[in-house]
Amino acid sequence: MFSRLEDLHMWKTYAKVALSKRLESSKLQMQEQDAALVTRPARSELKEARWAVISFDRLEAARLTYAEAEQKLAELENRKVAGLCLVTDEVAARLTA
Repeated sequence: MFSRLEDLHMWKTYAKVALSKRLESSKLQMQEQDAALVTRPARSELKEARWAVISFDRLEAARLTYAEAEQKLAELENRKVAGLCLVTDEVAARLTA
């Protein structure tokens, strides 16, 4: 029969091997994810036409890029429209429904 010290040593060895294998697997997955990020072109939500400008009263504009939405916001501010906010089209749809 094994002594408690031998059992503990065997358990520690098993735990190290299992952990080492998991770490290697995780490291490989991270390397694959990093490679996918490098090969995939960078996308920015700010450049997608998914932004809207809303006011207290209504939806002022939708399906804009962020830059277009900022321009619309500035234009409406100059016209003294109250309660302006820049949100995604998804949020605007929920608010106007």
